[in-house]
Amino acid sequence: MTRRRIGLLITLMLAILVAPLGAEVLQTGTVARIGVLHAGSPPDPFVEAFRGGLRDLGYTEDHNIAVEYRWAEDRLERLPILAAELVSRKVDVLVTGSTPGAKATQEATSTIPIVFVAVGDPVGVGVVQSLARPGANVTGLTHVSVDLTAKSCALLVEAIPGIRQVAVLKNPASPITALKMRGIEDAAHAFGLQLHLFDVRSPGEVESRLSAIGAQHPDALFTIWDPVTFGHRQEIAAFATASRLPSMYEIREFVDAGGLMSYGTKLTELWRRAAIYVDKILKGAKPADLPVEQPMTFELVINLKTAQALGLTIPPTLLFQADEVLR
Repeated sequence: MTRRRIGLLITLMLAILVAPLGAEVLQTGTVARIGVLHAGSPPDPFVEAFRGGLRDLGYTEDHNIAVEYRWAEDRLERLPILAAELVSRKVDVLVTGSTPGAKATQEATSTIPIVFVAVGDPVGVGVVQSLARPGANVTGLTHVSVDLTAKSCALLVEAIPGIRQVAVLKNPASPITALKMRGIEDAAHAFGLQLHLFDVRSPGEVESRLSAIGAQHPDALFTIWDPVTFGHRQEIAAFATASRLPSMYEIREFVDAGGLMSYGTKLTELWRRAAIYVDKILKGAKPADLPVEQPMTFELVINLKTAQALGLTIPPTLLFQADEVLR
């Protein structure tokens, strides 16, 4: 055997040894099909994190997997139609974020495996039977936001002592909103806060609801995260700063957009870890046997630039608690 042939043989053997483990699912000669249902619009940081997670596991789109995307563009009423489209495409796994997306996919199929991401209370809204034993064809990752809203309110009071009137921007069309409101209402009772509720069900209502909040002149703003408010996070954050309203959010992306504070789960990490669930399912695991994953850590993010623009001095004790301070 010539040196050239020996070299080619060694190169081939090394390529086999280091081949991505994710390619195992393709040994049958078929390409796995993943359907991604998202309530927002591209580009989206969470979907990009999911794609990164797939790449880490050795999956490459249009090479050893095919991914079909459906975007509701903040119109939650479109989710059931888009979910049905993905089911008709006979995808191998459905991936979706938010409670409305999880409910839409669950209603669209009882056989195709579903991996949800960032459902605040999957048991409470009826997506799974229990976290340990999801049952049926659905599993995923929760960000337990229902348990965090009271803590978020406490942090807001600590940051802005003396506040009494708090505006809450929320989407009642989202199944999780009512459960989140319980935590906010409990905190309001404990801290003597008066809540002013403003409903926003569609993108077209955002501007008018923000104007209504401005006319109310509250002491602070609490925004409940959902696809509609997330899609308009920059507009909401800019309004709060212009109106000199301290603002609290559930996820850091609102603070990155200019909001004051957030307390909650790292959603990009949840989306990246969703790729692990997809990988397991493609290799034969059943959703019913995969417990719903709960986050172990939460982050408090504070935007000092926004605090300065509002003329606020954040207490040192709160800055000490922060996981990240944007300066």
